[in-house]
Amino acid sequence: MNKLSVLRAHLKEGGLYRRSDVGEWSKSPDRHLAELVKEGTLEKLSPGLYYYPKQSVFGKTPPEESKLVRGFLKDDRFLITSPNAYNSLGVGTTQLYNKRVVYNHKRHGDFALGNQRFAFRVKPHFPANLTEEFLLVDLVNNIDAIAEDKDTVLQKVKSKALSIDPKKLARAVRDYGGVRAQKFFTPLLKTA
Repeated sequence: MNKLSVLRAHLKEGGLYRRSDVGEWSKSPDRHLAELVKEGTLEKLSPGLYYYPKQSVFGKTPPEESKLVRGFLKDDRFLITSPNAYNSLGVGTTQLYNKRVVYNHKRHGDFALGNQRFAFRVKPHFPANLTEEFLLVDLVNNIDAIAEDKDTVLQKVKSKALSIDPKKLARAVRDYGGVRAQKFFTPLLKTA
């Protein structure tokens, strides 16, 4: 069995591989990875990151978003969100955005991973899962990035803030709020 066959035998459909992962099965990982990409076994997603696509009746399936981000960051500590999540708050945001934001502790910038684009943002703190309180604070943090009328949305955010648990909101403001969010929510929390 040649070296490329040995490497191919260790790869699993749906697997995400870094260049460093295949080093234990190949003495020439760059050459072997290039050959596997050329033959269509692997897809190169970004420098040093490869995917072995699963086959379905519809063709090759893309990697799971969280698996893709985890492989890129080499870290489990991240939160994937989108400005579309603000629409669930009922504060007048209705636009649909083709943008995925990844809050994390390692990478900052816009990156294409395969055919998907992600905006990676380094944040010191973010929750493990999206919560209503976090989304409200995040919306105020990012108010300049939305397409809707900002004053109208902020008025609705005030009403919404008064209708949710003030302790949870205060914790979200403290943990995740930037200067703008701190200034915006502090007077509201004093009245609650």
